Amino acid sequence: MEFFKSNVLLIGLAIGSGIMLLLPSFKKAADGVPNLSPAEAVTLINRSNAFVLDVRDEAEFASGHIADATHIALADLEARIGELKKYQNKSVLVNCQKGMRSAKACDILRKAEFTEVNNLQGGLSAWLEAGLPVVTKTASKKPAISKATNIKSTANDNADKGVS
Repeated sequence: MEFFKSNVLLIGLAIGSGIMLLLPSFKKAADGVPNLSPAEAVTLINRSNAFVLDVRDEAEFASGHIADATHIALADLEARIGELKKYQNKSVLVNCQKGMRSAKACDILRKAEFTEVNNLQGGLSAWLEAGLPVVTKTASKKPAISKATNIKSTANDNADKGVS
């Protein structure tokens, strides 16, 4: 009993720290949107063929993004929500840089009756820390091919397959 009296501040600090560590779990349960770690996000993408929505601004997106991510800035999301209606009942992974804007985007999607919305916890920063790959806008563009080269390439491919 004497220990508790003399260390009441330390005990209070330990309890407060524990509550702060558990707070993200309470928030996740409260708003109904799972916060996925990068590893869990990869699993969702691979197993459920999840639609990846990046809500960062254009410059951030161009500097690097998750492969096959669709870019709609958070500021434009409500106005462009109609473009995403085909994903309303599909797994959706939303990401931003640190996880705050994507949490807001998840709220917008939930209000628009999207059923399987997931937030990338820690955003693209956590994705990069986990050593996962990103695609840059310039790297994702295919080199320009002239029509003649393209036709010739197609003809060669067809010849190899025995198609005339």
